[in-house]
Amino acid sequence: MLPRARRGGPIRALLMLAILAWALRSFVVAPFSIPSGSMLPSMAIGDYLFVSKWPYGFSRYSFPLQIPAFDGRVLGRLPDRGDVVIFKRPDAVGADWVKRVIGLPGDSVSVSGGKVFLNGKALARQSLGKVALRISPNSPCRSAPGAYLQQSRGTCDYPAVRETLPGGRSYLTFDQVSGGPGDDRATIIVPKGQLFLMGDNRDDSLDSRFTLDEGGIGLVPVDRLVGRAAFAFWSTDGSASYWQPWTWISALRFDRIGTSYQP
Repeated sequence: MLPRARRGGPIRALLMLAILAWALRSFVVAPFSIPSGSMLPSMAIGDYLFVSKWPYGFSRYSFPLQIPAFDGRVLGRLPDRGDVVIFKRPDAVGADWVKRVIGLPGDSVSVSGGKVFLNGKALARQSLGKVALRISPNSPCRSAPGAYLQQSRGTCDYPAVRETLPGGRSYLTFDQVSGGPGDDRATIIVPKGQLFLMGDNRDDSLDSRFTLDEGGIGLVPVDRLVGRAAFAFWSTDGSASYWQPWTWISALRFDRIGTSYQP
């Protein structure tokens, strides 16, 4: 006599799968995509990446739909200067944002003539001339107000500067124009529980240099951190069509797969 099939077997399996997916997304890794050029050249529009969820501990913003909802952070620790982090805007809970950590609690941060000053000392800067980025449907040659970017043979040339933090971590930034609205900002003392974040495309990033009223993000509470950017698992130039599967491969930027975002 054949054994009876267990009642609720498929439902139980689906429930366990859903719980596993929720736990993985909440505690280990989650996918994220780059919709803008504020983090060029480190992150390209159309990059799809994994976000590590555990490095800074967990708050309500670590979980899908902010459930469970609680105050504070469990197993929390501060990011390091230079980390690229995913976070929720201080004035919203919906969209995820990405920027680089420049100032930690207790730091003083100011910008003068486009140079970032951390605790009274200018960050080391090295001009690298022009960096050519390929123009594609999702990555036009986007000039900041007052800047002129040269285009040639399907590329756009951005003035690049390597910036180095105390301790030696360095990364590329774009400095498109002198005298832009973010090039001269008064000194800010970062309060406890807050972070000062900046985009690498300095003249095309509304970040902690600008208040919420100015369209920026202001200082970002540590509890708003979602995780640390890990690496790209996919990158598309925007030319693919959902209804033409063969274009998914032709639009793929193979050279960006596996790109790490941490200096």
